[in-house]
Amino acid sequence: MKKILLFTTGGTIASREGGNGLEPDIKPGELLSYMGDLTSRYDIDCRELLNLDSSNIQAEEWRTIARGIFDNIRCYDGIIVTHGTDTMAYTASILSFMLPNLPIPVVLTGSQMPIDNMLTDARNNLYAAFAAIDAGIRGLSVAFNRRIMRGCRAVKVRTLGFEAFESVNAPYLAEVFANGMHLYHDPHEQAAGLEGKPLLLDSLCTDVFLLKLIPNTKPEIFDALADLGYRGIVLEAFGAGGLHFFRRNLLEKLQKLTRAGISVVACSQCLYEPSDFSIYEVGRRLLECGVIPGRDMTTEAAVTKLMWALGQTGDPEEVRRLFQTNLAGEVSLDESRA
Repeated sequence: MKKILLFTTGGTIASREGGNGLEPDIKPGELLSYMGDLTSRYDIDCRELLNLDSSNIQAEEWRTIARGIFDNIRCYDGIIVTHGTDTMAYTASILSFMLPNLPIPVVLTGSQMPIDNMLTDARNNLYAAFAAIDAGIRGLSVAFNRRIMRGCRAVKVRTLGFEAFESVNAPYLAEVFANGMHLYHDPHEQAAGLEGKPLLLDSLCTDVFLLKLIPNTKPEIFDALADLGYRGIVLEAFGAGGLHFFRRNLLEKLQKLTRAGISVVACSQCLYEPSDFSIYEVGRRLLECGVIPGRDMTTEAAVTKLMWALGQTGDPEEVRRLFQTNLAGEVSLDESRA
């Protein structure tokens, strides 16, 4: 019988109707009571780490979750963390960087409806999380809507649908069908970041800003971000990697930032497929300004990786090197493309 640790952090899965709408209220033991059949199959310990709407989960809570996982990875066959869906992708991504070389499966899951609702998706999501542990899917993953995906590739794409999360620019690790769980990878073939001694690398720099470009964005916005003390910026550029430099020249300001030691990572506003700054003149000019290409990383992964990287080093060149390295399966590297 496998020994499983179930951490709860709040979120919709543990919510009830309160005076101002849904509020986290269901405690770990009660949560598990809705999954009574699991207690005959697994030796389960339940603990409350947090009791928050996930909109309130920030860097301090990420450290609490990471420490809880790290302190218990030698005592259990797998760890499940229930979490609100709104920021789950950010938490799953940052934990992927904070906890390299996980020796056991660690699975985040949650639900679109509270577990005590007759129509809830919570039970199926929890069943899938336990199944991911049975399948030996090591590392940090997300279980949702009968699918298992790498944590740093998960993105919330729907607000109400049960198919709320997708694995962006990476295949699912597994899916559940009527004839069981289908694995799309060999559990013994480890992904990046899963070899070596388990580590807790929880130093973060939260002075990171995400800016989505629109036509007519004022170049002066970058001066304001520098004045506010931001050390890193993730820029969501147009298409494969474009931005305007005619009439409102953003390139000059970006070059000023990178020369001042501020790390700028550029991704695409498009959800699928990679940015490629080698295609157009504007993309090549962007690279000449010292901007780091985000390739096919999700926005959530790029933002949290930059927070993590800046927490590890103050050297912009080392930050660049980290972004040129696939640490946890978060990026596809093609050296022939910028």
